[in-house]
Amino acid sequence: MNLHELYPYPEERAKVKRRGRGTASGQGATSGKGHKGQNARTGGGVSTHFEGGQMPLYRRLPKRGFKNPFRVTYQVVNLSMLYAAFAEKSEVTLDDLYSSGLAKPMQPIKVLGSGDASKALKITAHKFSKQAMEKISAAGGEAISIEG
Repeated sequence: MNLHELYPYPEERAKVKRRGRGTASGQGATSGKGHKGQNARTGGGVSTHFEGGQMPLYRRLPKRGFKNPFRVTYQVVNLSMLYAAFAEKSEVTLDDLYSSGLAKPMQPIKVLGSGDASKALKITAHKFSKQAMEKISAAGGEAISIEG
């Protein structure tokens, strides 16, 4: 085996434009950047949202509504999912929920009452819906809310 026999073959390789290598290269002199100006400079060019000095679109459009920076979004876990995943356990903690893949780590969890509570489980989560708490206690289990 020789160097010229290695893959990719020379004819399969994309032709690279060799810029700034003299007039015979086809991309000599200004290297395809034209003459002077902002775009000809090293590191030059304008940002994608720049509109040539015109008032940019993001400033022309009206701002609507209010975004609450303190909003907490909960991950939803249904009772049916809990009882399917932890049928053999008697106690379910946050670590169990995260490690089983029912919820993403480091995000608060809310348990909803969709499904049936078939056996007594001691479940720990950040929040519970009213229906979920009723079903868990009716089955003889315990719902421990971290946030109150």
